[in-house]
Amino acid sequence: MPRTAAMTAELQQHIREIPDFPKPGIIYRDIAPLLASPDALRAATEVMAAPFKDEKIDIVAAAEARGFIFAAPMAILLGAGFVPIRKPGKLPFETHSHAYDLEYGTDELHVHVDGVQAGQRVVLVDDLLATGGTMQACCRLIERCAAEIVGCSFLIHLAALGGEAKLEPYRVESAIVY
Repeated sequence: MPRTAAMTAELQQHIREIPDFPKPGIIYRDIAPLLASPDALRAATEVMAAPFKDEKIDIVAAAEARGFIFAAPMAILLGAGFVPIRKPGKLPFETHSHAYDLEYGTDELHVHVDGVQAGQRVVLVDDLLATGGTMQACCRLIERCAAEIVGCSFLIHLAALGGEAKLEPYRVESAIVY
């Protein structure tokens, strides 16, 4: 199901806007109403997967936690496997890791060493593209696995925050753009 203006408008009806959260001046885009609607959740997943349906995807990967919600059903739609990218201490087997900078500190992501193989075609997924730091770290981690990143798929893209620039040269697809 390709993204159309009507589909975007329908999905946006299921996004609750909460002003001044988590701090004054921020509008929080709450996806809980969309997740609670089987039809909206299905439609969002289909729209997010559609740009990659003819790309012979091997793996759909996502950083915890909300990316998992969309990545696993996307993997099913694309006939691909799902690989979780997690915070330190959450994966029980040997991992590749990537540390990255946040606004006030650092964070780290891990993936099992056998989760993504060299040459596999990967789509990375998250619910939201804002400043791009987490997805950029996911890209670096998958690059370390010598896999091919086909693109990144998001439910929501906050375009004014410039996150897409951090993901160059990778393809970025979003169901809803604010």
